[in-house]
Amino acid sequence: MKIALVHDYIKEFGGAERVLRVLADMYPEAPIYTAFRVKNSSCDRKFSDRKIIESKYGWLIRKWNLYSPLRFLAPLVWKSLDLSNYDLVITSCSSYFARGFKVDKKTKVVAYCHTPPRFLYGYEMSINLMKYWIVRVYATIVNHYLRIFDLWSSERVDRWFVNSKNVQQRVWKYYRQKSVVIYPPVEVEKIIEVSKNVKKEDYFLIVSRLVGAKGIVEAAKAAEHLGFSLKIVGEAVGYSQVENQLKKIRGVELLGAVNDESLHKLYAEAKGFIALAKEEDFGMTPVESMAAGTPVIAYRGGGFKETIVDKETGVFVEGTDVKTLETAMKQFDKVKWSREKLINRARLFSKEKFEENIRKEIAKVNA
Repeated sequence: MKIALVHDYIKEFGGAERVLRVLADMYPEAPIYTAFRVKNSSCDRKFSDRKIIESKYGWLIRKWNLYSPLRFLAPLVWKSLDLSNYDLVITSCSSYFARGFKVDKKTKVVAYCHTPPRFLYGYEMSINLMKYWIVRVYATIVNHYLRIFDLWSSERVDRWFVNSKNVQQRVWKYYRQKSVVIYPPVEVEKIIEVSKNVKKEDYFLIVSRLVGAKGIVEAAKAAEHLGFSLKIVGEAVGYSQVENQLKKIRGVELLGAVNDESLHKLYAEAKGFIALAKEEDFGMTPVESMAAGTPVIAYRGGGFKETIVDKETGVFVEGTDVKTLETAMKQFDKVKWSREKLINRARLFSKEKFEENIRKEIAKVNA
């Protein structure tokens, strides 16, 4: 079979890009088609071994970070890509659609959906530009047409895979499409190996892009108020001001982007991991933390409810204010955490299980 991969864009390297990396390793001959590619970005470096083909509009939408304001061009961008020569197209899709490209009647299209575009359906965004009236007016006009494109392009997919039951509900709600849950690939065994014999230190860890809607600033303010040490791994994105806010808060150490081995060691050393996004699609980082033997304090919502077992692999909170987090810290300190239970839970979301399930479901598509 002649196979192609499709992804929103090549810029930051996050959870969706980790999924793409595994898919690229599973199908090494498949080129990656994308809306645009930022050369030498964190994501671009991770795919330096692969053939990447960007749309003919890539030069325009990547310039000056205009990919978000120029999102109205997305239908034109994807329709400009002709993938008719492929037997199978696997698209890794979320905020930038990654659908609607040209295919032949014989071409099967499989979508691995991280989430339907959050900005179209009222979910909290990482950057709140809707506070500006002119953006609200613009969005009201443009988003109507983008929802039409989103629905139209969803109907061109032969089979839907989703990263969680949480996203499965969204895909049914907005597209009326049935889907199969295939949890994202976490490098569980690699993390276990790196974290062996690593001594615990007295700090909490966050791993995230430095954007809003992730609860990062709230966690940092709690660290300052309650006096615990907090390390944050991740890079700033787009127009987000989160990095500047964090720099003003005492007791917070910003580590930027780190390589995987350093990251795994940080997970293992940490006393605990904090994940406060209120509506996370899935959330790979808490699973990575559990694989390293480190329990999690997480907001009870989104995909976190599918991965974390309360009082066994983590502590759930109902809010992100300082008082709530203070109570959670006290509960956290009372639990005798079992490294074995943490690792066993993480193994349910391993890279090996992801690959096995993808191959099994792809075989059904081609049957």
